[in-house]
Amino acid sequence: MPDNERQFESDIESFLVSAQGGWLKATDAGYRAGFQYDSTGVLTENYALDVETLCAFVKHTQPVQWALFEKRCKSDPKKKFYKAFQNAVDMEGLVNVLRHGFKHRGQEFKVIYFKPETRLNQLALTHYKENICQCIRQWHYSPRNQNSVDMMLAVNGIPLVAIELKDQLTGQTIDNAIAQWMTDRDPREEAFQFNRRILTYFAVDLYRAAMSTRLAGTKTYFLPFNQGSNGPGVDGGAGNPQNPTGDYVTAYLWKTVLQKDSFLDILQKFISYQKEIKKVKLPGGKVRVDTTEKIIFPRYHQLDVVRKLVRHTKEHGPGHNYLIQHSAGSGKSNSIAWTAYRLASLHDDENRAIYNSVIIVTDRKVLDNQLQGTIDSFDHTLGSVVLIDEKKSSKDLLNAVNDGKRIIVTTLQKFPVIYDLVNDTSGKAFAVIVDEAHSSQTGKSAMLLRTALADTSDALTEYAELEGKAEEELDASNDKLLRELVAAGRHSNLSFYAFTATPKDKTLEIFGEEWADGSYHPFHIYSMRQAIEEGFIMDVLANYTTYKTCYKVAKNIPDNPEVPASKAMKLIRRYAELHPYNIEQKSAIIVETFREVTSKAIGGKGKMMVVTASRLAAVRYFREVQAYIRQQGYDGLQVMIAFSGSVTDPDIPNAEYTESNMNKDIDGNRVTESQTKDVFHEQGDVLIVAEKYQTGFDEPLLHTMIIDKKLRDVKAVQTISRLNRICPGKVDTYVLDFVNNAEDIRKAFQAFYTETSLESEINIDLIYTTQKKLREYKLYTDADIDMVTSIYLDPENNKNSVTLQNKITNALLPVASRYNDELDQQQRYDFRRDVRSFVKWYNYITQIVRMFDKALHKEYIFCNYLTRLLPSDDAEVWDLGNKVTLEYYKLEETFAGSISLEKDMAGQYETPTMKKGAAKQENKSQLDEVIEKFNEHYAGEITEGDRIIAEILMNKMSQDDILRKSAQQDGEQIFVNSVFSKAYDKTAMDAYKESSQAFSALFSDSKKYAALKSALAEIMYREFCQV
Repeated sequence: MPDNERQFESDIESFLVSAQGGWLKATDAGYRAGFQYDSTGVLTENYALDVETLCAFVKHTQPVQWALFEKRCKSDPKKKFYKAFQNAVDMEGLVNVLRHGFKHRGQEFKVIYFKPETRLNQLALTHYKENICQCIRQWHYSPRNQNSVDMMLAVNGIPLVAIELKDQLTGQTIDNAIAQWMTDRDPREEAFQFNRRILTYFAVDLYRAAMSTRLAGTKTYFLPFNQGSNGPGVDGGAGNPQNPTGDYVTAYLWKTVLQKDSFLDILQKFISYQKEIKKVKLPGGKVRVDTTEKIIFPRYHQLDVVRKLVRHTKEHGPGHNYLIQHSAGSGKSNSIAWTAYRLASLHDDENRAIYNSVIIVTDRKVLDNQLQGTIDSFDHTLGSVVLIDEKKSSKDLLNAVNDGKRIIVTTLQKFPVIYDLVNDTSGKAFAVIVDEAHSSQTGKSAMLLRTALADTSDALTEYAELEGKAEEELDASNDKLLRELVAAGRHSNLSFYAFTATPKDKTLEIFGEEWADGSYHPFHIYSMRQAIEEGFIMDVLANYTTYKTCYKVAKNIPDNPEVPASKAMKLIRRYAELHPYNIEQKSAIIVETFREVTSKAIGGKGKMMVVTASRLAAVRYFREVQAYIRQQGYDGLQVMIAFSGSVTDPDIPNAEYTESNMNKDIDGNRVTESQTKDVFHEQGDVLIVAEKYQTGFDEPLLHTMIIDKKLRDVKAVQTISRLNRICPGKVDTYVLDFVNNAEDIRKAFQAFYTETSLESEINIDLIYTTQKKLREYKLYTDADIDMVTSIYLDPENNKNSVTLQNKITNALLPVASRYNDELDQQQRYDFRRDVRSFVKWYNYITQIVRMFDKALHKEYIFCNYLTRLLPSDDAEVWDLGNKVTLEYYKLEETFAGSISLEKDMAGQYETPTMKKGAAKQENKSQLDEVIEKFNEHYAGEITEGDRIIAEILMNKMSQDDILRKSAQQDGEQIFVNSVFSKAYDKTAMDAYKESSQAFSALFSDSKKYAALKSALAEIMYREFCQV
């Protein structure tokens, strides 16, 4: 173990300049020669590169171009070549010039040669070996001072990597190195200007590494560049593990990342320059143009996963599935872009392309744009990415697949239209990258994607052996049943690369790796725990507050009718949730939380999201929040709403609400649905949502979330994780939850905090249990199945979808009649549930295995049509009307603090089974009983003494003429918050003076005092208004 930084530096250099490391040992003499002075000794220019080395490389590798260049120069060709190079860098940036070279007076020059994808181009391979790669210690980068950087790596005289080293044994750490980059290295120096010379800055000590791609003084942002506490790609936290070889803990940096071939590979295929130009509308109609530039260097887990995927694919070829469990904040978009580019250009040892096309299945427009820009920056010869977005048709997708476009980006929903029109895929291989892999990959659309792309020759051979026939006797192209049978399961020409932060059980079985014990695991992991510990995402559970909403509902009619119990319970709960008083109380909390917490976060830029249970709830919250803001006189608080479609409020007739007709910018202009995100980012404070923006919404300024909706499992994680994006000045987040308890949220997040796995594979044969159960209803026979499938499989019928539909629905008429005539309501519900389960289960298992069961597949075809034909029974209409009233209401804080997750507890699904739906039979209960049960769940802890106090106060205030007049003239808001509030305080104090013992409990409990005030205000307002 060295005891000084110089020894640490020397050991790193020893590896880098070895035959294994690939770099040449050099000094900085050539760079200092670039410090240009005039005759009086005044500095005139700093080349910030080694011109001699650069020109030597060009002269050696491009002798014809150099000779012509020299011939055209009347003096000092090296200085003029520097000028030509620098002009190109000033115009295009260094990344572009390195990757594509530059033109000067019609001549094209390369300043670096990259390794060719195949060995067929020997000249390119020779040029690659002729790159001059130098490792320089103590690089003096500036003529203005004597400062030096510990180590610099240059290619052909161009400085590209700079490293500051620290040694804990001398009392310094990586933090000192980072501080040195921030405070002692001037970003205005020619060598440190963005995208002009150095592309990556490293800070390294004995245990940790960090990197940045842009110096900006104290605003420089360094990212951790560590493997993870248990090593790369496995479950763990921040940091690095012990080195199993006994070498330095951080040796991976110079041995696997900065090793010459590895670094040149990163330079060619990973580093990218991204520029975003955004027009921002300002108050008064002015427009500001914001330009953002950044250089992307892969984080360690990104580099690791792409290289491992490429290595495994190259070794094993197509036909394998890969599940990548990478947390939010892991940079999945870039990881997908890099993976797609590498796979599209990947060749085997025989120099043959492994894949004909790489198809990315996504629903995100942001990924589409980012993907195209990233890949275009790598290699102009590969051809542009083909985006099959909502503006293009399935025919465009068909043409892209048939034409063998290298990278195709599309949605899963377009494949059912083209699955049987794709040209013969024999001998072709496809890589399918799934962005945000989830349960949709187990459905029919996913099955048809496989049908479209699968090379079924192997499956056909397997089927022929089972049937005892010669393969030549079978013609899948003209036999639709056979074609569908052999398309099931996995295929040797299809590989799936599935990225997700929250894998479900079925996702794990379809895409995961099966271990020796039968369990299924991701191929590569970058866990939520590691992302939080490394500071790439916020810990959204660190500041979590939960409330319990306590209601008491009373019957408001003299009779006691029988009602459908579960439906009545839901309606009563909805009545309570949408009750004006509930909305009012929570709206006040929302606004005050924004003012006290959100508005002070992120340097005053913090934003809030309110998650509601329904579109109507969102609309009512929107109105009430704005009313409270006006009532309190709070200026400049911008509230917006997001939901799909339109909604009406039964309490406000003749009004239809949409997102676009409710949202306005600060100038009062309408905001279209497509503008909501941008306007909220620039101007908004509070965004009230209903089933929208709960996934895929990337707003780093989002600090606070108010939840008034039941959230479970993946949905809870996806929704609350909208807060996890980091940005400068964001040091925490805050969640206030009116509905969910802390333990349920903890369980939801724990499943995805570390590795998520599946206990064992499903029992495929359970499908036969459901098949048998369907037959027990005696609604259809084999003859019915044969009739429908013969229509479905007839080539003539498939020429016209309308004809096919007409004939099949006609054939199913007797079955539908028996369903309606022979089954009671409960049996009809059970049958619908079972037939849907059968179809869904069959779609799932055919992603995993080929069953070659003709009879089962025919029954699937039959049931797939039947399930869409059978209508649900008309539900009994029961209107709550004015049958109940809200008698008591209280909000009670139940938890405040951090919800802690276990580092050593992995999430594991049990083996998937066919789920049974709940019974449909609706029990009848008297309304009194339903209300009593509701109050058992939602009422607060109300003692008999509380009831007596409430009755005394109510009797006293019911005689108050001022209260009565206010209720009838002023409206509920003024009555509750002003007139009644003062009357309540006075009446309660008078009552306390009369009977201090009886009322002492009320004054000793502020929450109870406030809750009783709120409940009485609502009740008395209603009673006064009815008089």
